[in-house]
Amino acid sequence: MARYAPGFEIYLQFDSLEREPLMHLRGADLRRVHEQALARLDALGLSTTLVMTVQRGVNDEEIGAVIRHATQHACVRGVTLQPVSDAGRCEGYSAPQHRLTLSEVRRKVVDQSNLFSAADMVPVPCNPDTLAMGYALRTPAGLQPLTRWLDPATLVAGAANTIVFERDPGLRERLFKVLSTGHSPESSASCLSDLLCCLPQVNAPHLSYADVFRVLIVQFMDARSLDIRALKKSCIQMAQPDGRMIPFEAYNLFYRGERAEARSQRPIRLV
Repeated sequence: MARYAPGFEIYLQFDSLEREPLMHLRGADLRRVHEQALARLDALGLSTTLVMTVQRGVNDEEIGAVIRHATQHACVRGVTLQPVSDAGRCEGYSAPQHRLTLSEVRRKVVDQSNLFSAADMVPVPCNPDTLAMGYALRTPAGLQPLTRWLDPATLVAGAANTIVFERDPGLRERLFKVLSTGHSPESSASCLSDLLCCLPQVNAPHLSYADVFRVLIVQFMDARSLDIRALKKSCIQMAQPDGRMIPFEAYNLFYRGERAEARSQRPIRLV
């Protein structure tokens, strides 16, 4: 895989640093496998995101520990937190007992990480109902959230607003590109470098992806929490052989495995 770098990023399942949550969520103690994988990825310098499925009462008190663990590995560019949804193998799941909302996970990031404040974790413009993101830069002084240089209100302001300290009309477009979830490893750093070079209080040379660390919260919907408005704005799509792009949650609910066959046998009638 290293021969194809840097045009891809590895998403490594990393739900916990403890045995019991891994046994509950994955049915196996994967701690040794995780560390072996990270050691190899570090040695090869392959861009990696740790992906943590979060379930209330199982591993939700480890969010900060996993984020801090991620910062200790040079290959890790961030952590993606996915509150558990009722899809796929989800044994013993009870929504009232185990479901976490995006806002709850965001608060846990703030309370546990000792890195991001509430203002640092901002909605992602493409779908603010289901996505939030915090960016940080690796500096000689340690990780520094992007909002140390950029007012958080600027990141979430309406399209009609301007940035008072900067007259560049293309700056807002750069902000939206930085907060996109569709970046390749290098384009993410390129967009961030392009943004910071235009801010008068920052002396930002060209950034590589090794300088970037981000925490992303992705609230996937299931049948109980499905919101059609948010579904229409989904940033995560499943590409089909015939060229169709299906939102991830819609794919889980209607198109995955036996559900696709059942759907074809029960045509939808519009009344």
